[in-house]
This record gives sequence, C-alpha cells and structure tokens, in this order.
Amino acid sequence: MIARRFAAATALGIATFLGSAGTLAATEIVVSLKPIELLVKAVATDEVEVTTLVQPGASPHSYSMKPSQRRALESAEAIFWVGPELETFLMRLLGGNEFRDRTYSLMHGEDVPEIATTDDHHGHDDHGHDEGKKTGHDGHDHGDGEDPHIWLDPALALGMAKDIYGVLSQLEGADVEALDANLERFERELSAAETAITARLEPVADIDLFTYHNAFTRFVEHYGLHLEGILTLNPELSPGARHIAEVQQKLRKANQPCLLTEPQFNRQWWRSITEGLDITFSTWDPLATDIEADRDGYISFQHGLADAVLKCLPEKA
Repeated sequence: MIARRFAAATALGIATFLGSAGTLAATEIVVSLKPIELLVKAVATDEVEVTTLVQPGASPHSYSMKPSQRRALESAEAIFWVGPELETFLMRLLGGNEFRDRTYSLMHGEDVPEIATTDDHHGHDDHGHDEGKKTGHDGHDHGDGEDPHIWLDPALALGMAKDIYGVLSQLEGADVEALDANLERFERELSAAETAITARLEPVADIDLFTYHNAFTRFVEHYGLHLEGILTLNPELSPGARHIAEVQQKLRKANQPCLLTEPQFNRQWWRSITEGLDITFSTWDPLATDIEADRDGYISFQHGLADAVLKCLPEKA
C-alpha cells in the first residue's frame, strides 16, 4: 500500500513538474494578422503560442480590438505587425512605451536584432533583405506610399520569415538549432511552391484581372500576371464617379475580364458597378481566413491564391 501510494505520489509529482516545465517553456507571441501567424508557425518551434488580433471576416484597416487581446499584448514576448500603413488601429498603442520595445514592424524591419552566427541565411539573403540592421527601412524597399500587403509576395514573405526568425532566436531559451532547421525547410518548400505556381498560372497570363482594391498587386506582380484595374483605391471610402467610369470602360475593353473580390467587403457595392458587363468573378482572401494555421499554412495560402486566379478561366468560371 505504501509502495503504491509512493508510486502514485511520484507520478503526480512528475506530471506536475512536466506541466510546470511546459508552462515555463511556452513563448507567447502576438501577431496582427493571420498571414503573419502562418509565417510564425512556419519558423517557430512547437512551444511558441500565437495570438492573432484581427479576427476572421474583419478588415485590418478598421479593426476594434477586444480587452482580452489587449491582455495578450501585455503578456507577449514579441509582437509582429506589418506596420502603421496597414494596421492603423494599432498605431498609437504599439508606439507607446509599454509595447514599443517588443514590437517589430515586418514592413520596415525595425529593431530586428542582429544574430550572432555565421550561417548564410542570417545575413544578406537572395532578395536583398539585410537582417540585423536597426534602421527605419529594410531591404524590401518599401517607402512612403508603398503597397503594405507585402505577405502576398512570396519573396517578401521569405524576408518576413527571416525577420521573425531573427526575433525568435534572440528570446530567452530559444532553440536556435530547431529554428535554423525550420527556416531552411520553409525556404526550400517555398521555392518549390513558387515554381509549381508559376507553371499553374501560365493559362491565365493573357487574362485581364481586376481587383476590389490594391491588395492583390504584390501577388500579381510576382507571378507576372496582368492587373488591368482596381475598383477602389481606398476600401474604406467609396470611389468617385470619374474613377468608376474609368474602371467600367476598362472592363468593357478588357480581354476576358475577371474581377477578384474579397470576403471582407460589401459585395453589393461592386456588383452595382459591374452590372450588365460580361465579367467572370472569383473570390480570394488576403487574410487567409480558411487556411489551417500550421507550419505548412503559408504554402497552402499561396496555392489558394493561385486557385482563385485559375477560377478566372472561362472553363472554370
């Protein structure tokens, strides 16, 4: 009986210890958007826990944060966002004294810590992304007025992943060897995905694409597709009559015009603009709402974007 009690107590003690160790090992990260979560999951080790602020169906241009999300920010070891050009609801909060030292803008590479290693991918990468430089501007060459939807371009997303690696590898208790392996795997698999997607998109090379707003520009430019027009320059404001007339004229003259819409915005608005025109419609989601948030999520996200474009083909409409 005593032996059984001792064994049970020992087992309970071990379980408690392991539970405590797991709690102590957890690294809490907050990201503004689901696509950034996908990049964190691609690089991070298993003990990293991610909280995403902008919820499914919402827009990062006009999001209202919940009290529980504020508490997540307070306990986070690192906070990743694109930057003030996109998540305007975070500008004042993340610029304050409480969060500034834990916040990392992936568009500008601000305060990404230098990594003490000689491994090639920790320095200057193939895309001109210099990590470790504490400057106000990164190798992505994003100045004022640049399209902030940088995660849609896989080359820029790789730079974002490397910045994330740079931050995670400097946190206390970081398993740098595992982070190295994860980043190398992601870079290898992303390169293979780019090659496959380039081949998949060849049939739509001559189709004139139109988008609701400019979020799709990065993807289109990376894969050499033809973006003929944008319905609205600011998704929070209705476009003027002149701009609407110009877009409608382009739609009438376009070759197999296809309008790529987004689930975050009102469909009735763009349907009224395109009424009576011979147009193919497809829906894409820049916020990756339905993508599984795991280490392969970003790869799936890129293939999902290609799927949306391929639906512009007449036989798939």
